[in-house]
Parts: sequence; C-alpha cells; structure tokens
Amino acid sequence: MTYQYRVRDPMGNVLTGSIDAVSVDDATQQLRRDGFHVLEIDEDEDEGLFPGRISKNDLIYVTSQLAIMVDTGITLSTALGGIVEQETNLTLRRVLKTLKEDVEGGRDFSAALAKFPKHFDTTYVSLVKASEATGSLGPMLNRIAGYLRKEVETRGKVRAAMAYPTVMMVLAAGVTVFLLTYILPKFTPLFKSRGTQLPKPTLLMMTLSDAMLHYWYLWLFGAALAVGGFLYGRRTSIGRHALDWLKINAPIVGPMYRKVIISRGIRTLGTMLAAGVPVMDALRMAGAVSNNSFYEQLWDQVIDEVAGGKRICEILHGNPLFPRVLVQMIAAGEDTGKLDQVLEKVSVYYDGEVETSLKATTSLIEPIMISVMGVVVGTIGLSLMLPIFSLSRQP
Repeated sequence: MTYQYRVRDPMGNVLTGSIDAVSVDDATQQLRRDGFHVLEIDEDEDEGLFPGRISKNDLIYVTSQLAIMVDTGITLSTALGGIVEQETNLTLRRVLKTLKEDVEGGRDFSAALAKFPKHFDTTYVSLVKASEATGSLGPMLNRIAGYLRKEVETRGKVRAAMAYPTVMMVLAAGVTVFLLTYILPKFTPLFKSRGTQLPKPTLLMMTLSDAMLHYWYLWLFGAALAVGGFLYGRRTSIGRHALDWLKINAPIVGPMYRKVIISRGIRTLGTMLAAGVPVMDALRMAGAVSNNSFYEQLWDQVIDEVAGGKRICEILHGNPLFPRVLVQMIAAGEDTGKLDQVLEKVSVYYDGEVETSLKATTSLIEPIMISVMGVVVGTIGLSLMLPIFSLSRQP
C-alpha cells in the first residue's frame, strides 16, 4: 500500500512525499531508518481514474464553516483540521489538508488558496487577500459564501429556465425520427401498390424517410461532425465571439442573458470594492466573471480609461450593453463616494430583474416550443393522412 507522509529531516526541514509499505508501522520504521522524524503519515487516498469533483456547494459549505469557526476565535489551521476530519469528498479533503499544512508552515491563506486555481478562483483569492490586510477573515469568508451562494442560485435558475426548451427540442427530434423511420415506412408499400398520385408533402416525407433509413450512417456522421464542430468552434476566438453575440442578441433569451451577465459583473465589483480591493483589480474581476467577450471588452475599456482619469459612469454612458438607469446609479455612487454600497444594492435589484426575466422567458418559450412541435408532428401526420383520404375516395 502507498502512504502519504510528512517528516522532518536531520536539518530540521519539513518534507512531504509517499512511500510503499505493508502497514503504517512498516512505513514509519522505514522512514525512521532513513533518519527522518515522522510528523504525520496516512494511507494514500487514491482517487483513481475519476477523481471526485469539488462542486460550488462544497465550497460554500466549507467557506461557511470556516467563517463560523474563525469568527468564534478558533485558529484557521484548527478550523481546517476540524473540517478535514469530517469531509468525505476525497479530493476536497486532500485540498484542505494541503491548505492546513501550508498555513501551519507560515504561508498566507490567500497564497495557499492560489495553489488551487481550479477550485478557488481569482475572486475568492483576492477577497481573502484583502481580508488578511485588514484582519477581517471571518466576516470576509461569510461574505464570500454569500457571494458564491448567489452565483449558484442564479446559475441554477438559468439552467432551469433553459431545461424546458431543451427537453422539448429533444422530444420533438425523437418523435420526428420515430415517425419517419418507423411509422411512415409501414404506409409506403400501400401507397405505392395503389398507384395513387401522392401529394407533394407526402413525397417529401417519403424521400426524407428513405434517406434516413438507407443513409443513417451519414446522418450520424453529420450529427457527430456538427457537435464536434460546435465544441471546437466555441474554443476559438471567432467561434466564442459569434456564440457570445448570439447569446446577448437572440430573440427572447438575449435580454435574459444580458441581465444575468450584468448582475454577475455588478455583484462582483460591489463585493470587491466593499472588501477593500483596489478599484483596478475589482474592475478586472468584474470583467473576468462576465464570461462574455463583448462585456469583457467593455470592462477592459473601462479599466484603460479609468487609469487615464475618467469616471466609470462616463465610460459606460451611452453604451448599449449597459442600461441607462444602471449608469445613473453608478454615477450617484461615484458622486457620493459610496460606490460599493450602491453597487451591492444594485446587484440585489438586478437579481430580482433576472428572476423576472427568467419567468418571462420561460412563459414565452413554452408556447413557442409547443407550436413548433405541433407543426412538425402535424406536418408528418398530414402527409400520412392525405393519401389515405385520396384512397378512400377511389371506387
């Protein structure tokens, strides 16, 4: 078996590593024979080919627990150790153990977090770093947990809103394929045997049915090519730019995505400024979390012009990506010197706007998808019924 160890060498340096042994005692003896003083040794928690994922909810739970413990006077390393003992997610447990060791070794908590950018993003690390300078780690961790919780809620609402049309599209495609490859072919011999002049809709559906039955491999190849092309394209700058444009300009869903992006950027900017993060760093974070190239370019423009002495409201004024009312609120915050407070209130307002927009989008998409599905199924059904009506009128 493999064991992870932490030892001190004869020079007093703390080392970590792994060792193969039949038991903990055997591993300990091997290390002692090599002249090491064993500080800690545990069985290697092998995660296999599919390591456990650390979800946002896991981070929210850990952050909330740390906030409570630190606020009650428990040291950070002790708090991390307590959470490690209860954690069942092996990946998260290993990350927390590393954080605990780094903190005990004298490393700043923000620097320890920065070693895991996949789990703790720049916003998280920057907020923790700002709190270390002011000695307010507990309240800041609580603020971070609230920020993450709001992000998860917003993302969940967007996914829920888009789940219905996605399911309807898949269902419509499945019904169409079933009708064309299973139902229609059963009627084709009857139509051909009677020698009846078939209506154009029926001929079109029969041609499509034959193509799907005899050249199914080409359809599968085309579908795989389309999916592969989409996945590759969105990783390129041109493809991502086109997809981002479609998201914010598409009918019905475009306004919803705009509000989600604005809400995310404003919330991040307000949270960072309230935590004491420098304005330029806060603006960079607001652009980074937008996850849309058009808004990222806008925030980059804001950063460049703010560095030149302009106010944020002046830069955003007249820009179609930001509503005029929002720009006026930002101007009021800059005039009063309370921009962080104004932005936090605006983010709460926009959260309500996002929820309203999601409900409106869902209410519009539902009848549209039902109508589309009705037209598709109705067209195929009509192409089947028209020849039957013609046959029934023949003597």
